Amino acid sequence: MLRLLDYPAYFDLLERPLPANRDGILEALADDRLIHRSEAGGWDVTHLGAILFAKRLDAFHALRRKAVRVIQYRGTGRTETLKEQEGGKGYACGFEGLIGYINGLLPANEVMGQALRKTVPMFPELAVPELVANALIHQDFFVTGSGPMVEIFDDRIEITNPGEPLVETQRFVDTPPRSRNESLASLMRRFRICEERGSGIDKVVFQVELFQLPAPLFENPEGFTRAVLFAHKPLSAMDKAERIRACYLHACLRYVTRKATSNASLRERFGIAEKNASMASRLLNEAVEAGLVVVADPEVGTRIRSYLPFWASAGRGSTEVAR
Repeated sequence: MLRLLDYPAYFDLLERPLPANRDGILEALADDRLIHRSEAGGWDVTHLGAILFAKRLDAFHALRRKAVRVIQYRGTGRTETLKEQEGGKGYACGFEGLIGYINGLLPANEVMGQALRKTVPMFPELAVPELVANALIHQDFFVTGSGPMVEIFDDRIEITNPGEPLVETQRFVDTPPRSRNESLASLMRRFRICEERGSGIDKVVFQVELFQLPAPLFENPEGFTRAVLFAHKPLSAMDKAERIRACYLHACLRYVTRKATSNASLRERFGIAEKNASMASRLLNEAVEAGLVVVADPEVGTRIRSYLPFWASAGRGSTEVAR
């Protein structure tokens, strides 16, 4: 059993010293239900222990298809594969290596500083690990023959996990946390790989806005959940659906942080100059017409109006943002 599990990684992630003897190791692993005593008197590895700390997932027949697949394509389609690799380790002991491998495949941009060129990542540094961790934790393990997948294109990264989302994709930002796999989520939180506070998607949206990237896309293809991050694209190159999605997620993020969405906040989000305030007004009007954003108080003049996501009532929203 100790040959199958990367048990030193368990103690490293918890920042605890490795016990001096085998009994101490077994006791610690059993306390977190990574192993349990068998009827024959020995020890068995639980599914939780294997999925988190297996040295090789394919050593566990029931979990071998739950390894993470990482695929890199040439261009923006799936017609030509450059690289494909399937992770071999458990999610916890292999997470740092997985993120390092993904980051090594992601395109980067070179920007000119005051004196030297520097390479900057295409996506926010915190966004990719957050979405990958979400995919691992919230997958449906009862969906057989399929596991989490990360697909890298020239202009985006798509992270897919098996299983329908527990909440509507439009409510990912504001909905309180719900874990399909509570024991897995709890341990991943203790290992500081993920959060259970439900703020992971909020952080992703915030980072995307900070980098002034197109808004992330959360979608629900039949039987799966997918998150998509897009490379930088100027506002002038975004289509109407992308502009509306960005306005909506901006309104969601502002609402959950008790701030008003306004013409000024949207200008800051897109980097629009104050003299072009009418452009931000047009974007907000598009989102209102699409039914995703509503005016908090229609009686207020257009220059000082604030906006809410569609699921927030105008009365409640105007009170809360005022606080």
